[in-house]
Amino acid sequence: MHSTTTRPHYSARTEIDALWRLSWPMLIGQLATVGMGVADVAMTGHVSADELAAVSIGTSVWSIILVTVMGTMMSMNTVVAHETGGGQFDRIPHVVRQGLWKGLGVGLIAMVLTNVATLLFDHIGLDPAVAGRAALFVHIISLGMPAFGCYRALYGYTTSINATKPVMVIAILGLLFNIFINWLLVFGNWGMPKLGGIGCAVATATGMWLMLAAMIAWMRIAPAYRITFPFTHWEWPHLPEIASMLRLGAPIGITYFAEASAFGAISLLVARFGVVQVSAHQIALNFSALVFMVPLSFGIGMVTRVGQALGEGDAARARFASWVGVGMSVAFGVLSAAFIALFRWEIARAYTSDPAVQSMCVDLLLFAAFFQLSDATQVATASALRGYRVTRQPMQIQLLAFWGFSLPLGYLLGRAPSWFAWAPAAPMGAAGYWIGLVVGLTIAAVLLTWSLHYLSRERVLQSDR
Repeated sequence: MHSTTTRPHYSARTEIDALWRLSWPMLIGQLATVGMGVADVAMTGHVSADELAAVSIGTSVWSIILVTVMGTMMSMNTVVAHETGGGQFDRIPHVVRQGLWKGLGVGLIAMVLTNVATLLFDHIGLDPAVAGRAALFVHIISLGMPAFGCYRALYGYTTSINATKPVMVIAILGLLFNIFINWLLVFGNWGMPKLGGIGCAVATATGMWLMLAAMIAWMRIAPAYRITFPFTHWEWPHLPEIASMLRLGAPIGITYFAEASAFGAISLLVARFGVVQVSAHQIALNFSALVFMVPLSFGIGMVTRVGQALGEGDAARARFASWVGVGMSVAFGVLSAAFIALFRWEIARAYTSDPAVQSMCVDLLLFAAFFQLSDATQVATASALRGYRVTRQPMQIQLLAFWGFSLPLGYLLGRAPSWFAWAPAAPMGAAGYWIGLVVGLTIAAVLLTWSLHYLSRERVLQSDR
């Protein structure tokens, strides 16, 4: 324990350097992973507006399940970080093996849910041809879900023992594979069948299995895994261990679901406004997701830094690491807001050659610029709380912010029901839903910041007693 008079001095510069060294390979990896979705949307955008709409709708459903799996598997980051900080290296292989069983189960459930979700396409006013293409896209891409669940288990393990290089290299190779197969199958190059957006689904699903295989191969070779190498023997599922990880990870998955489903539900609701608005909305959302990978990578690094500090019993360093990480994320939020606002026309043109879609997209990108600061703040504070093994409170806050405020407000502004006295004179369409997102993200940022301040202060006071 550290008393108030003997607590060591912590250097912000040292912590920034440590978090950056941990986070930048994950950032490259996250950008490459999201770049697959960017490539899907961008390449189909140059086929036709209908094909772009089908991929956009399919992606909106698939991505919700994907990030929910990602969140549910994040308990691996927290558990392994605490074991690493406490020097309990002999326990890590068992945790990883059970995490892989959990990842397989979560991935299989996700595959089923993703396919069931396509039943919505017949009830949201989509053109039947677009709905059929979107459903086929989802059916094919869902085949990669079990591999993704297992990959995220290994992802949490490797990043929490400070070995982040493989997630970067493997993701870059996955992106290059995705782009190449897209080029072959979307446009029918080199004599391959011209599949349009369905080619993107084939490329992404195949890429997920190859990334899992590459991660296992890397772990067998690299020296960083020798002490905690998990593949020394076969181990059947241990339900109490898996249940413990699910209790920690399920609230994170629901937290991710709350935000992603709000964005996804808005995509489905915007679909009623026609191909132009849904395409513009998806482009703006897609680019926002790409930018979001920077504070998200800082957040994943914060889980490791905070978890390792708490594993060592140093609550003061955990608090310090939390606020340094939040500061880095907020600084990036300011920069990204300025970039999006200044270069919104260039961003729109990079995605589509349709003038109507470009014009609508430019307006929506302004809203994306507005919520960069609050989005960066909420992901950083939520990640720090996960480092403390606190996952239910962020879940409750996210559900309140997105489903209690963002969606209802977006619906009122976007559709302007006549019975609501404060509705705008005319429906705002997609713009109304984006205003709701700005409000929801701001509420989440404020509440999560307060929660982190209170919790981290209490842990320091407890350690001083």
